[in-house]
Amino acid sequence: MPKSRVHFIALLLALPLASATAMADITLAPLFRDHAVLQRNQAVPVWGRADPGDKITVSFRDQTVGTTAEADGRWIVYLSPMSAAIEPAELTVTGKTTITLSDVLVGEVWLASGQSNMNRPLSSVPDAEKVIAGTNNPFVRFNTVALTAATSPAETVETSGWLPVTPETAGTASVVAWYFAAELQRKLGVPVGIIHSSWGGSKIEAWIDDRTLRSTKAWPAIDERWQYLIANYPRIEAEYAAWETTMKDLLAKGQPGPTTMPLLPRGHGSPHALSELFNGMIAPLQPYALRGVIWYQGESNWERAGEYAELFPAMISAWRAQWGLGDFPFYFVQLPNYGQTYDPTNRTWAWLREAQTTALKLPNTGMAVTIDCGDPKDIHPQNKPVVGRRLAAVALAQTYGVPGDWSGPRFAGATREGSAMRVRFTHVDTGLIAAGKPPPAFELAGADRTFYPATASIDRDTVIVKSPDVPEPVAVRYAWSNTPDANLFNGAGLPAAPFRSDDW
Repeated sequence: MPKSRVHFIALLLALPLASATAMADITLAPLFRDHAVLQRNQAVPVWGRADPGDKITVSFRDQTVGTTAEADGRWIVYLSPMSAAIEPAELTVTGKTTITLSDVLVGEVWLASGQSNMNRPLSSVPDAEKVIAGTNNPFVRFNTVALTAATSPAETVETSGWLPVTPETAGTASVVAWYFAAELQRKLGVPVGIIHSSWGGSKIEAWIDDRTLRSTKAWPAIDERWQYLIANYPRIEAEYAAWETTMKDLLAKGQPGPTTMPLLPRGHGSPHALSELFNGMIAPLQPYALRGVIWYQGESNWERAGEYAELFPAMISAWRAQWGLGDFPFYFVQLPNYGQTYDPTNRTWAWLREAQTTALKLPNTGMAVTIDCGDPKDIHPQNKPVVGRRLAAVALAQTYGVPGDWSGPRFAGATREGSAMRVRFTHVDTGLIAAGKPPPAFELAGADRTFYPATASIDRDTVIVKSPDVPEPVAVRYAWSNTPDANLFNGAGLPAAPFRSDDW
């Protein structure tokens, strides 16, 4: 038996029993419902519950496979890899009873996860009524997972069921995921299914399983903060309220205030509780066959970029291992420009953006840069169609081999030339352009490590950066603030990613 299948069975057997009550009726895992999309070109696990020892058969198209329920009632079978199919078919599961799923398609399945910017529904966009009216596409289907926190890995979770996108159903779909899916469906011509599992305001610690979280170098600090919160909940709640009042008063007077935010007074069952969103909203989905993951999160970790740089790759690696599908694609959104109210340094989001890029060291990862389409005054920027399409461009190029531009300029190095620095980039075959004016978001520093604003000019596919305050530059940064005026693009209209040449 392949190792991946052994892993799936071990994972299922490790999940807690839902009930000691005997179940006469056969049941299916939560993602197997009418209108489902199954992943093409992969073995497709189908699993559920039945009475111990029950003979189970699963039939779909020209396949019929069988198994026997384990002593605890769990069972799992695997359909052989299938090509994409837009013609609907029935999936039948037979034991002592029979379940028939109708209108099942085969295509591409992606998991969309993260926090509020992934969670924002299509009904929230400008001109939502007009946009929703034009969404009719029965070959794009969403299944939204209910907000569920759990103290241990759950076996099942409530979902919306698979909903073909129509003007009647589209309003609840994730904006980012919809534009991602619609672009894939248009370019690939196959059904696209989105499993949407996100929670607004969630920290990354909530999406990482307990074992992985405890194995990180960040764990002692995370655990200390968590235990402190639990032990001092009433006082912390009061401290947080007082801090919030103080900050609002100081900001109203135009004065800087304390930047250290007390731990948010939220305990178990919240989007901050350690591992509880993994337990409630990810574990029940495994090992459903999928192509990859799109991710939009990080805003709630803005104060601790150093931890995020370790936690984010750790989460990706853990999810991949748990699914048993190898290094499946994992594409994420780098945070846009936003004026973090409680940050007088105006740089914490720059450090968090850099922390996100550490995930690019892992194979089969990709990043959609959005430094040009945020809103300095709104943590929920409205320009989400661009975000979804940029994620789709990454996926189409890197996963499906569809020709097209998918990345803006990426920093490749900088060399000193007299009193200037020459900056080189990758992804500039279409040239470099500065929208409206010379690029204003560059800074230079000398040996004293103090950065000063610099002027920049485009020289073919490089940028020359100078500053009268830095006659002997040794380091250059671009867009290294919360809300930079970032106007450097390539000829394809994709923005340059923020960068720094130093490691200070």
